[in-house]
Amino acid sequence: MLRSRIIPCLLVHNKGLVKTVNFKNPKYVGDPINAVKIFNEKEVDELIVLDIDATVEKRKPNFQMIKNLATECRMPLCYGGGVTTPEDAKKIIKLGAEKVALSAAAIENPGLIKTIGKEVGVQSIVVVIDVKKKGIFGKYEVFTHNGKKSTGLNPVEFAKNIEKIGVGEIVINSIDQEGTMKGYDFKLFESIRKYISVPLTIMGGAGSSEHIKEALNKFGVIGAAAGSLFVFKGKYRAVLIQYVDKTLFFGKNKER
Repeated sequence: MLRSRIIPCLLVHNKGLVKTVNFKNPKYVGDPINAVKIFNEKEVDELIVLDIDATVEKRKPNFQMIKNLATECRMPLCYGGGVTTPEDAKKIIKLGAEKVALSAAAIENPGLIKTIGKEVGVQSIVVVIDVKKKGIFGKYEVFTHNGKKSTGLNPVEFAKNIEKIGVGEIVINSIDQEGTMKGYDFKLFESIRKYISVPLTIMGGAGSSEHIKEALNKFGVIGAAAGSLFVFKGKYRAVLIQYVDKTLFFGKNKER
């Protein structure tokens, strides 16, 4: 039975855990392994780890880091960053991750989605669509390379296309809301959800349990991902690795 998932998203930069705002000004917030250990204790639903340097630097994933993370993880792990070949994906899955996330590579070579799906299973392929508003009319557009590279793609059309190709999950990330802790961009998410049937995760902007609850109440069974919410505490954004009380959303049986 499918149920909603509440998912911390960790960003890795220079081998450390960081948090950004609108994909800018990364702030160091700790060691990824230590964060994973804490999330294990909190019984986190799932974990997304994105190496934000790999694609920009045109390098392969850090397989040793992935192995260390997967060995420590007691929850499903999704890794993204630098994956450009089926061999990369197979190695990541063999190291213990459950899912592999693509972004720029899926745009530059959409056929890669199908090829990797044949190797590791469609359910293990995630495509992260980073979106921000562009122009005076605020038109949504897909960006890559940490929000620096415009693709000219409409996120709705791109999402429809990759679903046809065969993807296990789509993550919709709002660059405009990312790190602001002001709430999700529901308009963006809703514009895509009505055309897509594969599992969807919304990300970018969550700053409170109420934001999570609003997303679950509005959209039903989805993934609700966040970064700042799980690494910062209070209005001064003091670093504190934390999680939410899932009984607030699902009851004591944690089901939806």
